[in-house]
Amino acid sequence: MSIECSVALRVVIQAKKDGEMAELVRGLENQMLDQVKPLVRNRSVTLDMRHVERIDAAGIAALITLYCVARQANHEFTVSHATARVQEILTLVGVKHLLTAGYEEESSDGCLSLQLTAA
Repeated sequence: MSIECSVALRVVIQAKKDGEMAELVRGLENQMLDQVKPLVRNRSVTLDMRHVERIDAAGIAALITLYCVARQANHEFTVSHATARVQEILTLVGVKHLLTAGYEEESSDGCLSLQLTAA
């Protein structure tokens, strides 16, 4: 018998210092992948991006990687609370609908904080 949690874990990306905005850009994407990939293998995850000011191709590729890893494990991976600029970029590259589909704020029962710091 196995017990599976059906609610998504909410992971918040934050900047190193309070009041600053985070970036999901080349050089920081591997740190995020190393921390979040094990989570999406074990349960559904909602990545709260309210503090992410900037994202580039490496950041988008990391989000797509997490989505694929989660789907292979029969879990969900969604992005929530993206800033207007990040939403615009996700829309431009055609992945916003994929990464935000089915997101519901009340679906998270726990919260982990992930800090991204420049190398």
